[in-house]
Amino acid sequence: MREKYVDANELVQTLGICKSKAYEIIRKLNRELEKQGYITIAGKCPRKYFEKKYYGYGSQ
Repeated sequence: MREKYVDANELVQTLGICKSKAYEIIRKLNRELEKQGYITIAGKCPRKYFEKKYYGYGSQ
């Protein structure tokens, strides 16, 4: 079973980016979620939200 959250290490592998860029992306996504009233976890982002924003769909 996949984790419900993605972290910087997973983004590094998935997107082929450096770790600092991965943390930047996570911070940006978490800010968007906070503006919508959600509670976020530093350094992690909900997988479904990441997939929706980057691939245009949620987990199946």
